[in-house]
Amino acid sequence: MPLDRIVLIIVCVTAAAGATVWLATLLIAAIELPFGWVVLIPAALVGYVVFRVIAERVGNAEEDHYDNMDH
Repeated sequence: MPLDRIVLIIVCVTAAAGATVWLATLLIAAIELPFGWVVLIPAALVGYVVFRVIAERVGNAEEDHYDNMDH
C-alpha cells in the first residue's frame, strides 16, 4: 500500500474521531448528563461486545476442537 494512501486513511480516521468527540461534547453539554453516564455508556458498549464475542465462541461448534477426542 502506498504511503500517501496510508497517510490519507490516518488523516480521515483522526478527523472522524475528532468530529465524533466534538459532537459528543456538544450533545453532553446540551443535555447536561451527569459524569457517571458519560463513563457508563462506553463501559456498557464494551461489555456488550465482550458478551457477544463470548456467546459466539461458546455457541460455535467449530470452536470445540477437543470435544471428539478420546482420553
